[in-house]
Amino acid sequence: MTPISGVAPTVVAREGMPRMPFIEWNEKLTIGHAQIDSQHQQLVRMVNELHDAMAAGKGRDLLKPLLDRLVQYTRTHFAAEESFMQQSRYPDYAEHKGQHETLTRQVVELKQQFDAGSKHLSIDVMNFLRRWLQDHIMNSDRKVAQHIAAAAK
Repeated sequence: MTPISGVAPTVVAREGMPRMPFIEWNEKLTIGHAQIDSQHQQLVRMVNELHDAMAAGKGRDLLKPLLDRLVQYTRTHFAAEESFMQQSRYPDYAEHKGQHETLTRQVVELKQQFDAGSKHLSIDVMNFLRRWLQDHIMNSDRKVAQHIAAAAK
């Protein structure tokens, strides 16, 4: 897979050797809608930053604002994507919006547990976020972009 320019690895190994990012932006994640692709790249950067901080053993004081930013940006991205779907009269809007709502509930619950000190960020949580994001982009969001492009013709 070829990395896309503009999304640089953010992790540096302790020995000073660059490592692969937790999520590498590549052609498979590009859906062909400039604004949505740009927002997806930002989400990938934020997940990578959160993973890097967790993997480096950073404390709650650093992880909390990163998690807060990720939750807020995810909501902003979902609202923008849902607006594009409504404008183009995307036929599977309700199902797609439901996917957004489910993830938002899960992430808000995780954030509340983290804030309360009853949940720690773990590799399982990070793997869940990576799998969800990649699957959602490559499947659900790709269909949205194809519909938007067809509706614009």
